[in-house]
Parts: sequence; structure tokens; C-alpha cells
Amino acid sequence: MRKLCSFATAFILMIFLNIPLIHAAGNLYEVRSGDTLPMIAAKYETTIENLKAYNGLQSNNISVGQRLRVPILHEVRIGDTLQEIASTYHSSPRTIKETNKLSSEQLTPGQLLKITPQKLNMNDQDILMTKEEFRDWLFNQKFTREITLIQQHHTWLPSYEHFNGSNHFQMLKGMRNHHVQKMEWKDIAQNITTFPDGKIAVSRPFDQAPEGSIGPKANSIGLAIEHIGNFDIGNDVMTEEHKETIVYITALLCIKFGLTPSIDSITYHHWWHFKTKERVLDDAESHEVKYCPGTAFFGGNSTKSAKKYFYPLIEKKIEEILASK
Repeated sequence: MRKLCSFATAFILMIFLNIPLIHAAGNLYEVRSGDTLPMIAAKYETTIENLKAYNGLQSNNISVGQRLRVPILHEVRIGDTLQEIASTYHSSPRTIKETNKLSSEQLTPGQLLKITPQKLNMNDQDILMTKEEFRDWLFNQKFTREITLIQQHHTWLPSYEHFNGSNHFQMLKGMRNHHVQKMEWKDIAQNITTFPDGKIAVSRPFDQAPEGSIGPKANSIGLAIEHIGNFDIGNDVMTEEHKETIVYITALLCIKFGLTPSIDSITYHHWWHFKTKERVLDDAESHEVKYCPGTAFFGGNSTKSAKKYFYPLIEKKIEEILASK
């Protein structure tokens, strides 16, 4: 009788809430031809703003094949815990408790829970993520621009001394203002920014080529990463969290875009002529190129140092990520 009541309750909720009852792991909706964000929001009884926050969307544009996290109903099974359910659906125990007005974490088999995904930390089009959140975000996205080159930069200024542990968005705003007002670029130049605490920000949409002095040839197929810090010898000493994030996200991008670490797929700003915008690798006078991403960046900024110290770390991390899937 209890099982029958549970089924009846589920059926009624599915009719009135129009939210699918899902037993399998995951709460991902794959965008189909003709879908729009308002249509998907209406289908899952949520708002456009919520969908954008759940999925780190920088606009209302979506692409066929893109996967979006959506609210769902979950029927509690024997052995389920709030923490396990939250982990399965990229939510949090606190969010689940608040959404379902639960006074404790005690669950009953057959109980129906509305699960809303955890919202990403966004400020306008800037998305601030942990490296794990970035992995989930990246592999659920669909991009229309060809990306075959990952650019490594350091900011030089601002440096570590300007980061206080919580001013990520303020630093991004400062860089954006400088790029737009002083450099007369359309937006912040870089697609990705990494911080000393290991956090990652996506600001410039991936489908927009980066801007900057590396030049249109590298930018047209490139994705620019700015690492907060001055990594020239004698200046900022990169934190372990920052190192791990730089290696991790570069490996993720290689997997996403089918790249093998090499001088042709992962490039340093130092390898591009300041005036001609041509790639010169190590064959240039010091006044013709920038030191970026730093003379102490993973052993140095030469192609030799990249091959000896940086690329092997990326290759190893790619293997680890693929093995964990």
C-alpha cells in the first residue's frame, strides 16, 4: 500500500510540476534542435536566471548537444543519504534541505525530493569556479569556434600582493576596465583567469577569440589564459594550489579540444614577436618579445623548459583525468 501511495504521489507531482522523476545518476538535459532557454526553463519549472546560474551561461544562447543541469525529482531509495544525492546531482545538502523544507537529514524510502543544482558563483558574465566545477562546466559546453592553441600568460601586474583571497571579481573588473578603456578592446582580453588560491574565472566567452599583443594569428585559433602573478625570477613564488590548477585546466582543455601537448598546441606569449606578431619561439632578441608567462614559469619560458618541465606534467594529468572517468 505504501509503495502504491508513493507511486501515486510521484505521478501527481509529475503532472502538476512537470518535472521528470529520475532514478538514474545525473540531471543533465541535452539541448535539441529548436530548444530555447525559455522553453527549457518552462519545462523544468524554473527561471532563465536560475538555468544560467546552474550552468554558468554567459548569455541566453544555447547550442544543440550542449548539456544543461536542470531541477529534477528524486525518489529516495534504501541507503540514500543527503550527501550522496547532492553529489549525484551537483547540488548540496543545504540546498536540498531548504528546497524541500527538511528539518533534518533523515530520509525515508519512497520520499520525493525536488533537487535543484548548485548555482555557480557569477558576477555578470564572469564565472568563478573551483577546478572541479570548471571540469564539469567545460565538458557540458558546446563551442562553435575552432580552438587549437592554448595560450599561457601571466598578468605581471596585478600580482600576488594585490590578491587578498576574496577579491576575484574586483580584480577581473579592474582588468576589464583597463582592457576596454585603456587598450580599447571590446572586452577583457583573456578567456580564462587563474588565481593564487587555485580558483578559475571564465570571463570572455570561449567562442570569442582573445585580444592582445600576441597577435591575430594566434588569437584566431587560441584560448588565452591569464595567470594572476609576476612569475619572473625573483618575484612571486607560485602557490601549490595555483600550480595544480594551471596543470589541471590545461590538461582539461587538451582533452576537450583533442590536443596533444606540444609547442604547436600550448604556447607561451614569450614565443611571439612583439611587433610582427609572428611566432619566433626562442629565436628573438629580448627587446622583441615579452617574458610572459615568466622566466620562472614551470622552470622557465623557453621551449626547452616547456618540453622538459611543463608538458610532461600536462601529459601525466591527462592520463589521470582519463583514467578517472
